[in-house]
Amino acid sequence: MTTDNTINLSSSIAPKELQFLPDYGCQSACLHDQEIPELDLFSPLTIRDLTLPNRVGMSPMCQYSAENGVANDWHFVHLGSRAVGGASLIMVEATAVTSTGRITPGDLGLWNDAQIEPLARIVRFVRQQGAVAGIQLAHAGRKASCNVPWLGGTPLTPEQGGWTTVAPSSIAFHDNSPPPTSLDEDGIEQVIIAFVTAADRALQAGFQVIEIHAAHGYLLHSFLSPLSNQRTDIYGGSLENRMRLLLEVARRIRGKIPQGMPLLVRISATDWVEGGWDIQQSVILSSELKANGVDLIDVSTGGLVPHAKIPVQKGYQVPFAAKIRQQAQINTAAVGLITDAEYANQIITRGCADLVLIGRELLRDPYWSIHAQLSLDEAPNWPIPYGYAVKRQKRK
Repeated sequence: MTTDNTINLSSSIAPKELQFLPDYGCQSACLHDQEIPELDLFSPLTIRDLTLPNRVGMSPMCQYSAENGVANDWHFVHLGSRAVGGASLIMVEATAVTSTGRITPGDLGLWNDAQIEPLARIVRFVRQQGAVAGIQLAHAGRKASCNVPWLGGTPLTPEQGGWTTVAPSSIAFHDNSPPPTSLDEDGIEQVIIAFVTAADRALQAGFQVIEIHAAHGYLLHSFLSPLSNQRTDIYGGSLENRMRLLLEVARRIRGKIPQGMPLLVRISATDWVEGGWDIQQSVILSSELKANGVDLIDVSTGGLVPHAKIPVQKGYQVPFAAKIRQQAQINTAAVGLITDAEYANQIITRGCADLVLIGRELLRDPYWSIHAQLSLDEAPNWPIPYGYAVKRQKRK
């Protein structure tokens, strides 16, 4: 939950993270595409057997509006309207693989079969618009069992229906959070099984893309970072051990889904705290994920600790996507405060990332993609019923 981080525009962040960040236009961090100079925001992107019609996607954004993990009409309209508006990839919000893996009681879920068909209804509509339907599978770990944001987002007490949270180590996220239960190896295996089972249900619902959520301080991210993982067994200590759970989840999901289906992973490229997870470890992790069948890294940052000071401004996360793309030789998605079409287009044409995921700007403007085409002098891809009306208006 982004509200957990302190926004501070000072430079009091890990010095090594600042080495390539000052150029927020990402010219120095990105490579120009010399082989395909005509590549731009509205070029198709092929990953395995799937082709996205353009490189604008909807970032997964929690709505906290489900009941018992089941999607409803709000989710249908919320997601469907962005497919109508021209985004090529519609990513469903963080969807819990277990009931206790929810951030709040309002989270979507795929831990039982009753949750499949309401999502399948959304998938069918998204695909009818010519867009691709993706889903982000998640476990909130120690950040689970909280109230919805508009009711404060604070940890739920047992009297309020709260539940026991789990993590790699019994370290609370916040001073007012109860300490989580440290998972034993049997518990870790059950988490892996839950991710794989949820992926199977996602296939049954018709999703074309699966993303594993390993960012923002949730369970898989908390295993990666030495700030939250102080284990001494095979899942803690060395970088190899801290990566073990995420790599196993990715490997097993890759073995479950069709070979032609893209598999994505969202990571936080840095914790923005000295001694935490950082970009160098992220490059190594991304290379290992690629070797285990992952096709694209969705590059975000932060979320592990509440006191991180993050220099939030235009383009502040794009250089991380560029560095991972360059050094790990894997497709990346850029996210975070990307609001205008020209900048989004530059991210693609300069080789900073292969895909741009738009979040809050798509909440403000469901037709951002069509408006971006207009601003970049592209022919707007209006839906047929709307396009007919627009053409008639021009004739008058």
